[in-house]
Amino acid sequence: MSSIEQTSERTQFVYPAEKTITGMITRLEPNEVFVFGSNLGGRHGLGAAKLARNWGAEWGNPVGLQGRTYAIPTVDASVRNTLSIDEIRPYADGFIQFARAHPELIFLLTDVGCGLAGLRANEVAPLFRDALQIPNIRIHHKFMAVLCPSFGS
Repeated sequence: MSSIEQTSERTQFVYPAEKTITGMITRLEPNEVFVFGSNLGGRHGLGAAKLARNWGAEWGNPVGLQGRTYAIPTVDASVRNTLSIDEIRPYADGFIQFARAHPELIFLLTDVGCGLAGLRANEVAPLFRDALQIPNIRIHHKFMAVLCPSFGS
């Protein structure tokens, strides 16, 4: 089992490979929640948002828990403009708070914002730094590589 070490002034954390998502998510275990990037119109028509409809993402609902999915908006309602990092931040924070309050669920955080929204992992991943310390959040390997640069080395 590979692991990475991220040190801080107070605590040393070790993140096991099990904390990291690699490959495409094609099925969910009963307690798993697929976390995807959405648009403020809640039109889940393409990319990970379209896949999320298989697990209960609701058309017209742009944010939060929906079936076995959790939507984080990264695009505006017109589906033409990517939200700024500052506009995405409250949704990322809300997700982290929700996951912390629901330890019975395992949240599979995809690389939200890095597909159709066109953002880069190094722009979005820092919004999810606190997710590293929450045991029930699994993090996409692109985000993990940004959050923990020694990952995989």
